[in-house]
Amino acid sequence: MPRAQPGVLVETDASIHAIIVRIDTEHRNKFILENIDDENLLIHRDNYEELKQMLHDRLKHAVREAEESSDSD
Repeated sequence: MPRAQPGVLVETDASIHAIIVRIDTEHRNKFILENIDDENLLIHRDNYEELKQMLHDRLKHAVREAEESSDSD
């Protein structure tokens, strides 16, 4: 019999969805319970805050790189 697992439904745009899937893959499927479609994911409730922080860090790093790149132009 299947066992229910508590999760958080996350709705994102496709670009953020791709980043979350990449983070999950890098961490051996620690975060995603169900990849519902291109905009919705079910995330492990216990790992949600950790994933949020990792996503924040990735986005911050990407913005910093973009700013540095535009400064050198």
